[in-house]
Parts: sequence; C-alpha cells; structure tokens
Amino acid sequence: MILTGHQPNYLPYLGFFEKLARSDVFLIVDTVQFVKRGPFGWIHRNRIRTREGSQWLSVPTLHKGLYTQPIHETRINRQVPWGRKHWRALEVNYARAPHFAEHAGFFQELYTRDWELLADLNEAIIRYLIAALGIRVRVERLRDLVVGGEATGLIINFCRALGADTYLSGVHGRDYLDLEACRLAGLEIRFQDFRHPVYPQAQPGPFEPFMGAVDLLFNCGPRSLEVLLGGGPAGEASSHG
Repeated sequence: MILTGHQPNYLPYLGFFEKLARSDVFLIVDTVQFVKRGPFGWIHRNRIRTREGSQWLSVPTLHKGLYTQPIHETRINRQVPWGRKHWRALEVNYARAPHFAEHAGFFQELYTRDWELLADLNEAIIRYLIAALGIRVRVERLRDLVVGGEATGLIINFCRALGADTYLSGVHGRDYLDLEACRLAGLEIRFQDFRHPVYPQAQPGPFEPFMGAVDLLFNCGPRSLEVLLGGGPAGEASSHG
C-alpha cells in the first residue's frame, strides 16, 4: 500500500494532488511545526492566476510568540476580513473560466464561514478538491494517530500505524530522509517526479505554472485529473516539495 503525507497547505498546487492521485492513502501531516517561510511556507498562502500573471492569497494567522506551534493549533486572525478578499479575487480572476460556475458555490460559502483554525480551513479545501478532481484516495490525519518521532522516524511510525509498505515522498524528502533506516524498517521510499502540465488558462498571456490547483479545475473541469496525470513541458519539480 502506497502512502503519501503532506502538511495541509492552503489552496495546494498541482504537485500536491499528483502525489495523492498516485497513492492509496493520504496523511494530513498537521502536528508538525507551522512554518511561514521557506520551501514549506505554503500552509497559509498560495497563488492564483490573474491578467497580470499571478496574485498571492494569504490567510492571516496569529503567530506572535508562537514560533513552535503545530499546524493544527494555528489560529486564523479573525479580525482581518481576509475571506471576502479571497473570494473576490477568485470571482474576478476566474469569472471567464469555463468551469468556475460549477464550483463557485462551494468557495463562496467557504469564504463566508468564520474559520478559527487554519488546519480546518485547509482540510475542507483539500477534501473538496480531492473529490472535484476525481482522486480516489483515503484521507487520514496525523493528529488522530498515536505516533511519535521526527523526520524519518515519524514517517516510519505513521506508515506502520496505517499499514503502508511504500512511502511516496516529495522532492524535498531527498534532503532529510534516512533511506537506510527506511530499508531496515521494511519501508520502500519512492520520490515524486512531477512534471507540470500545460493547459488553457482563461487569462491572456503566456502560461503561468505552479498556481493553486483551482486554476486547473476552473479551466479544465472534468478533464482536470487526466491533464494532471498526463504531465507536460511547462516545468519540472517545484519548490513546493
């Protein structure tokens, strides 16, 4: 059984879902530290396509003095009207996309809710996109498992807990995974080789890769999974990991 795990990113990009589509189980790794910057700084933000190229959408969080807080305890700053801004950005930039109307209701309702925890918001988006893209994968959460460890040890432990014999890692796994420890534990490690597909975008100008997966969904609708798994020449593995 193939398992992949990832932090619950906000409006995740296509490489995130390509890993899920090639796995049997997806583990939401929500008990690790919330990181705002660097290669893992996608938990509270992502990009969408605009006429000018791209636009960042960031969810404001309460993080002052909470430098080591886990993702599942990270709270949204509810004093900032971010939801209205994010919905308006999707509406304005994707109104002409062929399949935006099919999904607009979900996102409009999502952004009117008074979310308290970032992980809950992101999980709702991820689960919707899994279903909308037609990905068949079982979803589990690390916070629901009684496992410990760090880095390689954590991965070995949650794979054992869920009965997985193969772990599909993102490209950044090469930087920290102890492959010998995995081999001794009987865990096969595979690394993602994501190649970004090219598809029609509603906005004018050259193709912009590495947007949030909503960009593909709004533009390609029911064909999105086929496009995602077909790949294309637009790019290699991204810094998302």
